[in-house]
Amino acid sequence: MVLIIAIAVVLSLLSNEASHVLGDIGTATSYDPPYIPTRCYGNRGDQFPPGNLFVAVSVGLWDNGAACGRRYRLRCLSGNDKPCKEGSVIDVKVVDYCPKSPCPSTILLSNDAFSAVSRSSTARINVEYIQI
Repeated sequence: MVLIIAIAVVLSLLSNEASHVLGDIGTATSYDPPYIPTRCYGNRGDQFPPGNLFVAVSVGLWDNGAACGRRYRLRCLSGNDKPCKEGSVIDVKVVDYCPKSPCPSTILLSNDAFSAVSRSSTARINVEYIQI
């Protein structure tokens, strides 16, 4: 009986961990249209994934353009006035390099991607992300 309880506890802990990203930590802000042309795919209309869950990345992730097309799993960790939507984890695609210098965050989320994880459209949030 003790063994069954121990196994149940371990499985419970593992299932809770499955919802976490367990990756790198950075910051995210939103950026506004126009989204094209992008540094990755120019004016191609098919570059944006379903739901418009895409990002531009800062120099630390850009990797001299090798970041194009990479996918990341991302979740909001914290920010001023508790902006994070509880339990929200999204998958995003890199389509651009940060258009601002200096870049205001590690990752710039499209408006749709940002609203999927944050209640505030103007917040700067702390995120956890991992390449998938």
